[in-house]
Amino acid sequence: MPLPHHARYEYSPIPARADFAWPEGKRLAVYVGMNVECFGFASGLGAELAPGGPQPDVLNHAWRDYGNRVGLWRMIELFDRLAMPCTALINSEIYAAAPGLAEAFLARGDEIAGHGRSNAERQGILPEAEEAALIAEATAVLTAQTGLAPKGWLGPWISQSAVTPDLLHEAGYEYLLDWCHDDQPTWMQTRKGRILSVPYPQELNDIPQIVGRKREGAEFCDMILAAFDVMLAESARRPLVMGIALHGYIMGQPHRFYHLERALTQLRAKAGDAVWFATAGAINDHFRSLGL
Repeated sequence: MPLPHHARYEYSPIPARADFAWPEGKRLAVYVGMNVECFGFASGLGAELAPGGPQPDVLNHAWRDYGNRVGLWRMIELFDRLAMPCTALINSEIYAAAPGLAEAFLARGDEIAGHGRSNAERQGILPEAEEAALIAEATAVLTAQTGLAPKGWLGPWISQSAVTPDLLHEAGYEYLLDWCHDDQPTWMQTRKGRILSVPYPQELNDIPQIVGRKREGAEFCDMILAAFDVMLAESARRPLVMGIALHGYIMGQPHRFYHLERALTQLRAKAGDAVWFATAGAINDHFRSLGL
């Protein structure tokens, strides 16, 4: 009996693919995925600093809120100092929960991508009509706030149903970030056409590493530098995408931020002119232009 298959893409070994380059002949594209999230008080989902008690779970709610009040602003200042662009992955409810925060990323010229309504819920457990309504609602808010429809989407908690790529394509999205299966963009089939999967990291992601695996900031940032060294060398043979996924309430904490600043500063210095520091949307645009 054959294994069940998602039918979104076929197996493709990376050495066998067509060669290409990023703008100006660069071979490694690096982007920061900055998660800008909000959570319901005494209800819904949320990452935990410590095992939660009965609701209202003030400790964990306040810890997450620190990211929007302090941590993300600290990180924005770092991105400004390093001239580092990012893709801001925006919960649409953030405009009401933290006025001015999403606007600060837009003012920097960062890409604004969809990230659901909030991270207090998962879209993938909803019936199809309700999931489509969630996508439409979040998209309408981001479009109204920025003047542009978002091109990319990351599901809250990487949550997808069996039809999420179809719904995103039908809602006008060009790329999604939920699948961590490759180091190059991948075309995915939907019921009405193709959508691009842009690599989004689950290893170089502070939630799985620090919350899930209980690593700390120094080790996480050493992982960023190690991955960069390997991928920069490998990019001589094939073009690659390196993403770094961050959350303000985790890496915006002072003791972890110290290491993040160290890692990104070293990464910038090592890169020289050999690396394209981009956004996920720019990676999508360039790959599409290649006609692969």
